[in-house]
Amino acid sequence: MAIITISRQVAAHGDEVAACLAEKLGYKFVTRQQIESRIVELGFPESKLQKYDERKPGFFASMAKDRDLYLNLSQYAMLENAVAGNCIFIGRGAFAVFYGLPNHFSVRVVADEKTRLERLEKEFDWNEKQARQRISESDNNRDGFHKNFYNVDVAEPSNYNMVINTGFATEEFCAQTIADYIKPQLSEQKEAAANEKLNKMLVAQSVVNKLITEKSINIQFVYVTIEDKTIIVHGVSDSIGPVEQALKLIKQDLPDFEVQSAVSIINDFKMYH
Repeated sequence: MAIITISRQVAAHGDEVAACLAEKLGYKFVTRQQIESRIVELGFPESKLQKYDERKPGFFASMAKDRDLYLNLSQYAMLENAVAGNCIFIGRGAFAVFYGLPNHFSVRVVADEKTRLERLEKEFDWNEKQARQRISESDNNRDGFHKNFYNVDVAEPSNYNMVINTGFATEEFCAQTIADYIKPQLSEQKEAAANEKLNKMLVAQSVVNKLITEKSINIQFVYVTIEDKTIIVHGVSDSIGPVEQALKLIKQDLPDFEVQSAVSIINDFKMYH
């Protein structure tokens, strides 16, 4: 079992490489549309997807409650697929979500500027100015998205196991190269260790989603970690009341775990709606 995440530049043909790789390995390619559909099913307003989906949120959007909701539901949607194993994710910060998992392989798909311009001009019948504007806009949005949601530099090569350039090779060749790199590194030990960590991550994300979507607990930037049998709640709140409520709810649902708070209490802290 492996989890493969592919980050890509616009017009680098990352989606085509992912689809080809999925076919070669017999893995499930979890597409952008599938993740978006699941996020909406889980309760995120479809009309607000365009504010956050691989976009650099504006100032007010970055401080709104919808930001937290989008982040947590998108992570939950990815984790749901990941626990089933043998899947490929494209974009949306997936390489940061699964960073550190023993069976996670991250790939960055890029292309030189000339190739990207030519592909966009051909696909959309654009002139060079239009294509260049699209590249600039997309690169800026993806950079801002990853820094805002995951505090990572999407263009930093050290974030990936492999960086591959489709400007100098076909999508089929790139997919085969990735497959040949991954196959020898798979093992039952890595799979077992990854499964244990993935299950904890899914439990933690389920806790977060219940606090946010079902109970509307007033803790912002909330996330949950699990260390052994201890659940730790992180975030920011303007009073101790919501924190105590959250801890009580978690203990009721998961009585076998100890529950602790690492929530910062900041008086008069408010979020935009």
